Amino acid sequence: MYLGVPTWVFSWGAPYDDAIRRIARLGGFKSVELTVWNEELLNGYYTPATNRQLRQLIADEGLKLSELFCIPLGMASEDPKQRAASVEYLKRVLDVAHQLGADTVLTVTSCPFELDFPFEQLKPTSQEWTIELPKGLDWKRNWSDFVDTMRQYEVLLEDANMRMAIEPHPNRMIHNSAGMLRLMDQLSTNRIGLNLDPSHLFPMGEMAQVVAYEVGDRIFHTHFSDNDGQSNAHWRPGKGKIDWGATIRALDDIGYNGPLSLELEDVPGAAGYPGFNRSPHSQPELLEREYRLARDYIVRAAEEQGVTIEL
Repeated sequence: MYLGVPTWVFSWGAPYDDAIRRIARLGGFKSVELTVWNEELLNGYYTPATNRQLRQLIADEGLKLSELFCIPLGMASEDPKQRAASVEYLKRVLDVAHQLGADTVLTVTSCPFELDFPFEQLKPTSQEWTIELPKGLDWKRNWSDFVDTMRQYEVLLEDANMRMAIEPHPNRMIHNSAGMLRLMDQLSTNRIGLNLDPSHLFPMGEMAQVVAYEVGDRIFHTHFSDNDGQSNAHWRPGKGKIDWGATIRALDDIGYNGPLSLELEDVPGAAGYPGFNRSPHSQPELLEREYRLARDYIVRAAEEQGVTIEL
C-alpha cells in the first residue's frame, strides 16, 4: 500500500498542474487523483493535448494517477433518456481516463430518483433532519433501473479494460456495504467495486475494518479521512473516532495493495466547494502541514499493525 492525495483538495477547479507539483513536494505520497466534476471540465479542460501534458507531468513528478473521479448524473433517474445520457457520459470519461493513463474511474451513485437530499454536513446543527418524499414513488423499480444502468456501465468498462470504484455516500443508492454487496450480486463481471471511504461509511453506522472484510478483493481504491460519525466531514486521521489501525490491518489481511488516498477536504487550508462559504483555492502552508501530519499518523498506525506503507 502507498499514500496518495486528490488534487481537488489543493484546487477545487482546473487547472491542476500546481496541485500535482505541490503534492509531489510533500514527500511520501506516490499517487494523485484527478476529477471530472461536470461537462464543462470534460469538454473544455480535458482535451487530448492537456491530457498528454498532465500524464507527462504526473510521471515527471514521480507520481502515478490512481483514478479519475466522475459523476455521471441520471444513473437513478426515472427518465430512460437521462439514464442513457449517463451511460454516454461515462463512455466519454473512460476515453479521457485512458488518455491520462488511469485504469480506474471512481464515482458516487445518485440519490434515489435523483432526489435532492440535504447536505450531510449541516446535520449536526439542524433541529430536524428530513426530506419530503413525493407520493407514489416505485422504489423497487428505481433500484431495477439503477442496476440496469450499472450493467451498461459494465459493458463500457469491459470494452475499455477499466474498473469503476463506487464511493459509498450518505443517502445515495450505494451508501453502505449492504448496498454494495446487493449490487455486486446482480452484476456479471468484477469490473465494479468499492472505494473504501471510512468518512462516508462511519455516519451510516459502519466500521471501515468490517466493510473491508465484507467486500474483500472488490475494494479497488480508498479515501482516508476522519470524523465523529455525526456527519460525513473529512478531517485528518486521528482527529475523529475511526480506528485507523484496524482499518489498515483489515486492508492488509484481504491483500489490498493500492493507494491510501488522504482526502482531507475539511482540514484547515483545504480548498472547498464553491457556494459553501469555502474558497475553491487552498491555503498551501496550512494544508501542507495537515498532510504531513496525516502522512506521519497513518504510517505510524500501519507500523503498529506490522504493515509497511511504501514511501
